[in-house]
Amino acid sequence: MKTYNLNQIASIINGTLIGNGDEIINQIFFDSRMIVNPTHGIFFAFHGNQKDGHLYLQDAYQRGIRNFVVEKALTNLPHANFIEVENPLLALQNWAKIHRKQFHFPVIGITGSNGKTIVKEWLNQLLWKKFSIVRSPKSYNSQFGAALSVLQMEEKNDLGIFEAGISMPNEMQNLEEIIQPTIGVLTKIGEAHLENFKNQDELIEEKLKLFSNVEKLVFNIENEKVHQAIVESPYLAKINKYSYGYSDSATVQIKQIISNQTNTQISILHNQEEFTYSIPFIDDASIKNSLICLTTLISLNIDYKQLKNEFSQLLPIEMRLEIKEAINHSILINDTFNSDLNSLKIGLNVLNQQPRDKKSLVLTDILQSNLSDEDLYQQAADLVNPYHFDEIVLIGEKISQFKNLFQSYVRSFNSTEEFLEQFRHQNVDNEAILLKGARPFKLEKISNELETRSNDSVLEINLQHLIENINVYRSLLKPTTKLMCMVKANSYGTGSFEVANTLQNNGVDFLGVAIADEGKELREAGITVPIIVMNPEQSSYSTVIDYQLEPEIYSLRVLKLFIQKLQEKQISSPYPIHLKMETGMNRLGFHEDDFEELIAILKDNSHVYVRSIFTHLATADMPEEEDYARYQLNRFDNSYAAITTALNIKPIKHALNSPGIVAYGEHQYDMVRLGIGMYGYSEYTDFMEKYLKPVVRFKTVISQISEIEKGETVSYGRRFTAERHTKIATLPVGYADGIRRSLGYGIGKVGINGHLATITGTICMDMMMVDVTDIPCKEGDEVTIFGDSPTIADVTEWLGTIPYEVLTSVSQRIKRVYYKE
Repeated sequence: MKTYNLNQIASIINGTLIGNGDEIINQIFFDSRMIVNPTHGIFFAFHGNQKDGHLYLQDAYQRGIRNFVVEKALTNLPHANFIEVENPLLALQNWAKIHRKQFHFPVIGITGSNGKTIVKEWLNQLLWKKFSIVRSPKSYNSQFGAALSVLQMEEKNDLGIFEAGISMPNEMQNLEEIIQPTIGVLTKIGEAHLENFKNQDELIEEKLKLFSNVEKLVFNIENEKVHQAIVESPYLAKINKYSYGYSDSATVQIKQIISNQTNTQISILHNQEEFTYSIPFIDDASIKNSLICLTTLISLNIDYKQLKNEFSQLLPIEMRLEIKEAINHSILINDTFNSDLNSLKIGLNVLNQQPRDKKSLVLTDILQSNLSDEDLYQQAADLVNPYHFDEIVLIGEKISQFKNLFQSYVRSFNSTEEFLEQFRHQNVDNEAILLKGARPFKLEKISNELETRSNDSVLEINLQHLIENINVYRSLLKPTTKLMCMVKANSYGTGSFEVANTLQNNGVDFLGVAIADEGKELREAGITVPIIVMNPEQSSYSTVIDYQLEPEIYSLRVLKLFIQKLQEKQISSPYPIHLKMETGMNRLGFHEDDFEELIAILKDNSHVYVRSIFTHLATADMPEEEDYARYQLNRFDNSYAAITTALNIKPIKHALNSPGIVAYGEHQYDMVRLGIGMYGYSEYTDFMEKYLKPVVRFKTVISQISEIEKGETVSYGRRFTAERHTKIATLPVGYADGIRRSLGYGIGKVGINGHLATITGTICMDMMMVDVTDIPCKEGDEVTIFGDSPTIADVTEWLGTIPYEVLTSVSQRIKRVYYKE
């Protein structure tokens, strides 16, 4: 990033400087958790719907930040410098706009519904040897991400590639002013964010605003709506247009596409010359994205014929970072999909959030950089050194030459195989390990050695979607309403620690577990956020106290026993408890006739204090039972008032669960409890389909495909008889993995290559069979048990049950894999 001083920044963003204007700035922070090396950094306190960056100024200061952009300066931070502005986000955007005007090299602006990041990364793979490229990190394409990306532009660069993403009308103009593209690229227009626009025409019109000042535009001429909108656009009429498609008028005319099992050969016609190239992909999206890249090369006056080999070696773009359980109580962060300084920085930030005292890094040669080796590995070391690793393993002939730049215990190896020859499992113990490197080094070999178990059946948990779903629910809450997230039953079967750690890092106020042992495991794993035990057993009170858990108290007997245990342990400070009110669920809780004795016990008691009072709605997910829900809420209001008035206290008040937040938001009180909703499921279907994203995907593979004749049978009991020549695929999962036997006999389905295959015959303990007669597939192909299609809702309907049961039934022998996009 180009260096500025505070005087310059204050002038650019029209802010009021308080402090030393000569301070040098070359780093931008917006999340206090990500601050590791604060030297020459500045913290922007963004004010969002649910999170106010001003609340984290003290934390940023304690982590070493001394320069801030704020709405109002603090007076209690010695030697801190502030720039006061009306809106820190607008200030950052204005800085980016001014910064962008200093550079006059080509800048490619990419927008569309799908494929933006892939096209950007493939262009980088194709052109990195010819240009010094600055590009958006990962998928930084929002109003905030685009500004951060543009501020990375430096004099050494001679090509920019930036994404622009929108979700609402009237957002693109500001992105155009930030990116100021000279070449526009429009990828596929699909259904993403269409719910916020009147129709697809309005979405296309908004997307095209990015290109209002470009010199050249790349697009798919086959999309009639896009083509028509470009032709009719007054500001696009005079620009140079570069199109691809089957039309004779396309700049790049598709002549033939031939795919086999591993790659695709594409023949095109340009300027009356035929050209054939291949890509190592066979899906339609990759084929079109490669055509976009080739057409963009032509717009840049690049001789695309010289890049034939580069097209054949294009790498898949994994836009996710996997977090897995590793051997000996360790955590493995697998980011072996990208190899550049930006992705290294992101991987280091994720590692830093893992609550492990011991941390290790495996880093390979960094490819696709035209920096000199000296500059490249000095910059890599500058990123790595502030994290103080216990051990760093360097793999590759080039990076090994610069091992002295890294300030930890460093070992270097020329190859992955050389490292594995000396690797011993016993040397790994209760640590967090980041694998970061380029694909040619095949770090998956190291990953396989470190993983706790390896099989083809996996439960994938998308932590990014989890965060986004939480933010959807937060948008329904007042800024002051606290959020409690339920992680009981191993986080609904998804894995308690990894989910809890993500929730803790995203600022939830409480976690909820069912029993004390669940809370104990979270504490031992490093979770520090308050944890409420919803059903503490009498035998677990010592565990509750020893691990600073907070019990739900639902009866006079439980209250007396817990106070007795506090006395036995000689706990002198008042201990937090949470009172459960019985209002109509008729499960657990204090009744009105308990109140007199309850108040008497608590009035003169120094052993406990009431941190919250709550109840649970029996019918929040049933619109037809609204009257009963409101009866419960009214009864709860009366109970809360009676207890708090008598005790002269005002503890946290809460009643709403996931469906309650949607249906009865006016009763959010002081806190809500979010459970199944954060995993992307809601009984309110319209809300779920419009706003929530699936978090969990259960997948496996096809073990074998057999062909049987009419009259032959499948599985135990011969409960499926073929009525024609039939192809049967056997999958390596069964009822021991959490697949209910009642899904057999033609009831349930699984997803294979975009089709639904019916489950046939009896589901076995470790296997199940599906009919793939009409589905193109082969052995080893991926199979979705539930996820995008079929969904958890589909499986729930087939079973006549609830999603909680589907999720919690998945066996622990199925490996959990966590990833962030």
